[in-house]
Amino acid sequence: MQYRTLGRTGVQVSSLALGAMNFGSIGRTTQDEATALVDAALEAGINVIDTADMYGAGESEEMVGKAIAGRRDDIVLATKATMPMGDERNHRGSSRRWLVTALEDSLRRLGVDHVDLYQVHRWDPTTSDEETLSALTDLQRAGKIRYFGSSTFPAYRIVQAQWAAREHHLGRYVTEQPSYSILQRGIEAHVLPVTEEYGLGVLAWSPLASGWLSGAIREGREITTSRSALLPERFDTSIPANRARLDAVERLAALAAEADLTMIQLALGFVTAHPAVTAAIVGPRTPDHLRAHLVAADTVLSADVLDAIDTIVAPGVDLAPHEKFDTPPALLEPSLRRRDRA
Repeated sequence: MQYRTLGRTGVQVSSLALGAMNFGSIGRTTQDEATALVDAALEAGINVIDTADMYGAGESEEMVGKAIAGRRDDIVLATKATMPMGDERNHRGSSRRWLVTALEDSLRRLGVDHVDLYQVHRWDPTTSDEETLSALTDLQRAGKIRYFGSSTFPAYRIVQAQWAAREHHLGRYVTEQPSYSILQRGIEAHVLPVTEEYGLGVLAWSPLASGWLSGAIREGREITTSRSALLPERFDTSIPANRARLDAVERLAALAAEADLTMIQLALGFVTAHPAVTAAIVGPRTPDHLRAHLVAADTVLSADVLDAIDTIVAPGVDLAPHEKFDTPPALLEPSLRRRDRA
């Protein structure tokens, strides 16, 4: 296992992090299975576990808490808030009111008195940076969180939050958690240069592109992954973007075979090769899945392989731009880019 420093925090973290989104009903994972995954991950040298309050409506945090009982201090524990937790309109977002409540709920479910990294799951356009950073700074000073970070923020919001922290003399985000894979490289053009400029650690989620790069999806095979059952439109190869992904996967599979690598080794080796990336978050549902990921823990891709990947999917290109979560609102809502003529 490789280890890197998480941004400028001084904390040493493994280059693979265990994502717990599949713990519980989402991944049909029992407590015993989740504990076995944590056991195997820690034994292999993974020391980061990442979850969120909204994963299974708190179920993932509860299962993580039981799995890490008695060994809390050996783990860099990360969770998130801001996504809706029920129908109540104020049980979401990044206001002080909700973040304080959400953290208390997360600590109770996890069975701990603090988390190492508390992340704002998505940028909340209704709440000012000062409001959010002030609340997070107070929670940090109270000892309930050690550090805080952002997740899937547009690049300009990462910059704005850094300036707001400086202007108001508040703590700052020290990490960003973006989606990044061979098939979704858009953050290379904007987010990663910003995280490097401000010294943020980067925990990349979906490095296997929702299973497209797992080796299970190939030309001529029926797509039967768990994610395809949940989101079939993302795997319908009659849709041009999905057809482009499948074409790229076929070329990548040939490249992996030529380099004597599995598709997972190619995918994870690519993500962790970027100098701005601290760790890739893997989300196994079974021990076999985890073992396949762990094989890639020490994979270092050669320059020739990385060059070949660039010819298949160009740097800075997203093959499925419509699936991005960090798109500025004005690109999605026409009224925000049209002057009022009234």
